[in-house]
Amino acid sequence: MSTNDVNQQALDYHEFPRPGKLAVHATKPMLSQNDLSLAYTPGVGAPVLAIAEHAQDVYRYTAKGNLIAVMTNGTAILGLGNKGPLASKPVMEGKAVLFKQFADIDVFDIEMDADDPQDFIATAKRISPTFGGINLEDIKAPECFEIELALIEQLNIPVF
Repeated sequence: MSTNDVNQQALDYHEFPRPGKLAVHATKPMLSQNDLSLAYTPGVGAPVLAIAEHAQDVYRYTAKGNLIAVMTNGTAILGLGNKGPLASKPVMEGKAVLFKQFADIDVFDIEMDADDPQDFIATAKRISPTFGGINLEDIKAPECFEIELALIEQLNIPVF
């Protein structure tokens, strides 16, 4: 198979029948008015109050414990170099499906327009309450080490 054939096959794989490799699906039934009321209002009130009283209950009542952020700025995409955050999205989606397929871990891919390590760190810290862990990917050296060490020191979730 020629390189052109492989490239076209890869492009088709990523585009059809629906662009991308990820989708969000509900883990609870959404068939009735009661289901919807439990999923949103007024049903969310009880877990909100429980989590406000005992922060660790977030792992009982939300997806946080099984949700990883795969984060990049696209400055070192595989062997392709600095192609930017937007071009890194197919790689991050690929990493997400590997987590799902082999460990049943849910992933949100986060592609950040942040070349400055401090900007990256600040954004990661701000969104960290959503996630049970952060996986850093395709960030050029030496910035990748600065970012990883800072996040490990400053967050109370795994960073790898």
